[in-house]
Amino acid sequence: MSEFTQLTGEAFWLPVIFIGLMGLALFVYAILDGYDLGVGILLPKDSEAQRDIMIASIGPFWDANETWLVLGIGILLIAFPSAHSLILFHLYLPVTVMLAGLILRGVAFDFRAKALPDHKNVWDKVFKIGSLLATLSQGFMLGLFVMEFETTIAAYCFAALSAICVTAGYSFIGGAWLIMKAEGELQQRAVWWTRRCAWLMALGLLTVSIVNPLISDAIFQKWFGSNIVFLWIIPALSVALFVVIDKYLKRFSYKNDRGSWIPFASASFIFLLSFIGLAYSFFPYVVPNQLTIWQAASAPESLKFILVGAVIVLPTIIIYTLFSYRVFWGKATHLKYY
Repeated sequence: MSEFTQLTGEAFWLPVIFIGLMGLALFVYAILDGYDLGVGILLPKDSEAQRDIMIASIGPFWDANETWLVLGIGILLIAFPSAHSLILFHLYLPVTVMLAGLILRGVAFDFRAKALPDHKNVWDKVFKIGSLLATLSQGFMLGLFVMEFETTIAAYCFAALSAICVTAGYSFIGGAWLIMKAEGELQQRAVWWTRRCAWLMALGLLTVSIVNPLISDAIFQKWFGSNIVFLWIIPALSVALFVVIDKYLKRFSYKNDRGSWIPFASASFIFLLSFIGLAYSFFPYVVPNQLTIWQAASAPESLKFILVGAVIVLPTIIIYTLFSYRVFWGKATHLKYY
């Protein structure tokens, strides 16, 4: 990084601003589309009524939530084009699987609402399969990214473990969403799902935290260097939040819905801490140990032009998102098409 510390002004700060915007978009995507993917994964086989409420709970939001993924990938393409091509070169197949899963979800969501009663169950299964494909592929891509796109058996095994744990993480925040949006028996089932998925996600975070320093001397020095006391606030807070969620849900009763937002808020904060940890581990690289943000960035003139559009588009998306959640706040009811 030392050669880039000599950069000043726009050449230094514009790539930093855009990697921050991309990180923000992907973080918000992980929270928002994460919970609705999780809800899709958790669809039960034994209750059509509960499946209806679960899908109704994400009905007004799920399509718009994917906007954040488009924004994040769009920033990667326009602001860091060489990194975009290199990442897609390594992740072409899992990206294809992810897109297939998202397409299946979109088709199933609309078709289940208009299907004959005996076909509705089929589309619910398709929605669940699409959710699983999307989450497993995203976790697999994250694992390969952490392993610096190695093509060894160990790297693929770690990517497979990452796929399972990211799926558990999305199921965890999806269950927390249902605790906040559902009532009665479905809410109680969501409590059971959330507790178990939380600890599987914790296992995944622990594994990544161990593997990251082992595969990279630079990451090891960052986490175990002079800032060790300050940095270890991140894992300490994460563990504390997992314990708080577990203790809270142990005593949760659907008869007293007070505080039903606590699991979702805690899960979102755990996601935030995880993103901060990953960002700190890999910065300033946009492709681990291959391309820094300054090497991959477009020309400053191009970035300035793009920034004007980002200043307009990003607040618009934020305002729309906040407005939609404000309008549809409260407990989920049956989704109706007129």
